[in-house]
Amino acid sequence: MASVITAADDGFFDDDASPGVVTDWLLWQADLARPRASAPPADDPSWTRKAQLDYHSEFATLKTPFMEQAARELRVTLLVNNRQRSTARRGLIVSGPPGAGKSTTLAELGRSFDLSERRRLAGYQGAFMPVAFAAIPPTYTPKSLVQVLARFAGIPVHDRMTETTITNAVCHVLCERRTRLVFMDDVHLLNTRTRPGADTSDQLKTLAERIPATFVLAGVDVENSPLLTGPRGAQLAARCKLLRTPPLLNGTAQQKEIWRRLLGDMEAVLRLPRHRPGTLVRHADHIHLLTGGVLASLSLLIREAAIRSILDGSFAITKRLLSQVVLDIQATNTARARRRRGPGDQP
Repeated sequence: MASVITAADDGFFDDDASPGVVTDWLLWQADLARPRASAPPADDPSWTRKAQLDYHSEFATLKTPFMEQAARELRVTLLVNNRQRSTARRGLIVSGPPGAGKSTTLAELGRSFDLSERRRLAGYQGAFMPVAFAAIPPTYTPKSLVQVLARFAGIPVHDRMTETTITNAVCHVLCERRTRLVFMDDVHLLNTRTRPGADTSDQLKTLAERIPATFVLAGVDVENSPLLTGPRGAQLAARCKLLRTPPLLNGTAQQKEIWRRLLGDMEAVLRLPRHRPGTLVRHADHIHLLTGGVLASLSLLIREAAIRSILDGSFAITKRLLSQVVLDIQATNTARARRRRGPGDQP
């Protein structure tokens, strides 16, 4: 009879697991405080099985060409807004398909800016909060939107508080703590054709006018969403620059170079003692077929393949192992459609 290994027996329940999405300032502070030191070499004896699993679960955030473009555009936009006296400050909208790295881009932009502000304000004695994060709630209202921002800022909120009271408190605290960047995720959920959506859009505009910060919005295919329709959408479109983050392609020579460079960077941070360098780059076309160039699918593929190799003791990613990973439905359907079109066709 085969032995059965339970999750507890194999250390699958981990008390040190990541807390997940950053929803308040304290979690954001803790995330910033975590060092991003380079991991020891794969053959270092200090690696334990648990350390290898944890490392490849978290893995590394790699800079893509889009992330570098977004950082440049944000820097210029911050400089444009720096001394603007009117309320119509410029903003950015990060848009793209699901899994294209929008939320990761926001987190990396926020991290870079926050750390630079800490250095710049090293001698400042008061409390400061350079960045704030919020996501549009699924059942959004103007009140629920400011409640999310209040939760991030650590402002106590109870059900009897009015929308105006919470809004005033949020604007006061963010101004007092010198917040210069406000990130809003999932803005594609806002349907300005409905009354709650229109009112919440107006609340977003009010916050952008009262808080002297640059607002960066992100969502799925925002340019085709109801957010930018009608008079409210036209006003938002007139103030924001759209940055589109598409999947990485693998057709032209330049696209192939970018794709292979990314795979090479990912391979460089693997910590698998028996992995053969150059394997991911050698199978670049196959990996693109599996993932469609979507960053979330690519990250899942490489991380899960690495973890599978640790669990089976091979400690190496191979083409066969990559093909064993069951990816998300979007990637699976895309790969199936591309196989029907033929390997030489591009979508």
